[in-house]
Amino acid sequence: MSTEEISLSLYDRIGGAAAVDAAVDVFYDKVLNDYRINRFFEGIDMSALAVKQKAFFTLAFGGPNTYTGQDLRSAHAGLVKMGLGNDHFNVVMEHLGATMQELNVPAELIAEAAALAESTRNDVLGK
Repeated sequence: MSTEEISLSLYDRIGGAAAVDAAVDVFYDKVLNDYRINRFFEGIDMSALAVKQKAFFTLAFGGPNTYTGQDLRSAHAGLVKMGLGNDHFNVVMEHLGATMQELNVPAELIAEAAALAESTRNDVLGK
């Protein structure tokens, strides 16, 4: 990897807005079709959630900050009360990795994205 590539954010290295948009769309399709976690999304405006998720991933991956949603702990507090736990988080991580593989993201970038996502576990789970 060149010095120039290393200096680019993960957001830029995965393909910017188009890549994040595609990833969120594929990701939510997987999540909503998974009986292990789809109950957490019942009654949710998925279009609005997708917009927030795209902005959050953009920010988390080093792109421009347009995220105006709640912090992760507050945003997931109701889900924690519904029983959201480590097993559910693991399923989400599984779908994130599978989504990025499906979109032909290189393995090292998937690993970097997974590490960023993993770093949110305690906040998402209210720990």
